[in-house]
Amino acid sequence: MVDSQIRTWEVLDQRVLDTVLRVQREAFAPSQYASLAFVDMEIPLGHGEVMLAPKLEARMLQELTLKDTDRVLEVGTGSGYMTALLAALSGHVYSVDLYEDFTQSAAEKLKALDVKNVTIETGDAHRGWTGHAPYDAILLTGSVPLLPPEFKTQLRVGGRLLAVVGEPPIMTAILYTCVAEGALNEVGLFETCIAPLRNLTRPDRFVF
Repeated sequence: MVDSQIRTWEVLDQRVLDTVLRVQREAFAPSQYASLAFVDMEIPLGHGEVMLAPKLEARMLQELTLKDTDRVLEVGTGSGYMTALLAALSGHVYSVDLYEDFTQSAAEKLKALDVKNVTIETGDAHRGWTGHAPYDAILLTGSVPLLPPEFKTQLRVGGRLLAVVGEPPIMTAILYTCVAEGALNEVGLFETCIAPLRNLTRPDRFVF
């Protein structure tokens, strides 16, 4: 998987590659899909949600350039696999999902693998999660038509936020960096297309 999928997607950071090799992806996939855990595909989780393709997960992880002291917000816990990857490279991860069955299952799997630096909560974080802000890094695991403005107040100066922005069929993964309090710089990284976060307002309702 690492050689045929992940390296070809310009994921060359050895810390990220080592983490992907170490964290057991098959332990987070639904049992009926465990044999497909390393295939270049999205794996259904229920509620219309999926595990993202391994190459996209690894590329997102690399672009966040995490440090072992970082406080990270993950919007969309899903299976908990990306949560485990983030936790392996940061100080603490706060992960939020709408669906209680997802958060309960992910918490159990993370505990079984002795991942301790994670707080998992159930709720709607499509406009951020202020309870533990500010964060050093934020990852949105679903797409948004435009970045909700609330996120720019939840990053520390120097913090990074990665989001897939746009409408199907073409979206862009964008890395936002907080350059001053409430001010974000953005860099488009690559094109992709993933399912949107739930409860989003249509683009003409956003003001950024």
